[in-house]
Amino acid sequence: MTLFQKFSKPVASLLIVVMTILTWGCQTTTNTGRDAQIGAAAGGIIGGIIGSRSGNFAKGAIIGAVIGGAGGAIIGNYMDKQAAEIDRNVKDAKVVRVGESIKVVFDSGILFSTGSATITSNSRYNIEQLARILNRYHDTNIVIEGHTDNIGSEAMNQSLSERRAESVATLLNVYGVSGNRVSPVGYGKTRPVSTNETEAGRRLNRRVEVLIYANDELKRQAESGELKL
Repeated sequence: MTLFQKFSKPVASLLIVVMTILTWGCQTTTNTGRDAQIGAAAGGIIGGIIGSRSGNFAKGAIIGAVIGGAGGAIIGNYMDKQAAEIDRNVKDAKVVRVGESIKVVFDSGILFSTGSATITSNSRYNIEQLARILNRYHDTNIVIEGHTDNIGSEAMNQSLSERRAESVATLLNVYGVSGNRVSPVGYGKTRPVSTNETEAGRRLNRRVEVLIYANDELKRQAESGELKL
């Protein structure tokens, strides 16, 4: 499982510096130890900067949703276990731990046929497996982001990204994930992670990201010591 990713936004260097200072250069195979060291104020500042600069509230909120202390360590452990299960059981997905949250990235070419928002029969099993895990770790909220490359009109890409995010959200709901937990959103071609000048880059940009983060109840349980893993 991939535990860290590079942030391509202009504030990446600030994030790296702050995280390095707070963790005293420690590296670990999980985020639990680091989560215990990062304070809520620092997390909130970083998240707010990234969210405002990128225009992406979901990612900013996730990076900033850091409790810190013992509660943060407990949520970190909860997320480590969940991420490991997703990594083992959901094929064709990249799993990234971000702060006290998880990002699962699917290549849209695997989930959908070209230009379609209908999930392929081969991919339904992976979404079902993801749903089973989300249902076991039920005290989380989920943001589903649809993204495209820059081929075609802006309106077409925006619509396609929204419909694909909705398709994943709907299928998760079919497999028992409460609709109250899930927020689908489409960004069209506005959030590339690679160049659109090459086919390899465009393929990376055609993706669906599932962002998983602690809800208020999980935070309450972690801070009160009720959450035991």
